[in-house]
Amino acid sequence: MELSKTEEQLMQYLWKLEKAFMKDLLDIYPEPKPATTTVATLLKRMIGKGFVDYKTFGKSREYYPLVKKEDYFSKHVNGLIKTFFNDSASQFASFFTRKTDFTKKELEALKAIIDKEIENK
Repeated sequence: MELSKTEEQLMQYLWKLEKAFMKDLLDIYPEPKPATTTVATLLKRMIGKGFVDYKTFGKSREYYPLVKKEDYFSKHVNGLIKTFFNDSASQFASFFTRKTDFTKKELEALKAIIDKEIENK
């Protein structure tokens, strides 16, 4: 299941905070801050999609993510590779390294990461 852009933004804040009450979430938003009802609606949708849950403390709810940021990102990258690069990691890597502004040092660091993964396999 996918998150909308506004849900994804809220999820980024929740990942950063790890757990948060409504006030914490509103505080982390930049100006102009969304209305409390807007954030509550987003949270309700995200709970329905299985991305967020909460614990109740009196009349307050403490929200926390059910999906890890790394897992969410991994799913998106794999979907991107499948959709735009014919399910080919090589085509993705070729595009990624040619069409970005990486320095030689950054590319060497990426190569070292890949070399290490090859050794581990």
